[in-house]
Amino acid sequence: MLLDTHTLLWFLEDDSRLPPSLRSLIEDGDSVFASIISLWEIAIKLSINKLVLQVEFQDLPSVLDNLEIGVLPLTFADAAQYLSLPLHHRDPFDRMLIAQAMTNSLAIASADTAFDAYPIQRMWA
Repeated sequence: MLLDTHTLLWFLEDDSRLPPSLRSLIEDGDSVFASIISLWEIAIKLSINKLVLQVEFQDLPSVLDNLEIGVLPLTFADAAQYLSLPLHHRDPFDRMLIAQAMTNSLAIASADTAFDAYPIQRMWA
């Protein structure tokens, strides 16, 4: 399962907007990933003061490792998949997550219903 950026943040921050059933799936899942794209998006939002984290950004790799959440790298295959995506969703970060989910045959955990326009499994609730 690939975590959308807001899903990752809500999980890390213990936010009540994350459904308890999804929290359990993340905690108990065997293959749970955060994309390097989400970490990049978080860094951008931190740098422009649109986000505050409870942990230091530099500590995220060890936090994710302790939670057994892998970091999914960006590959050329992901970029090629991105190129072929129809423009159902305009957010470039979300589109790259969609491409990564497709390339890696992963479901994506997201509240964003715009993801439903793509041939991926979106998990929420």
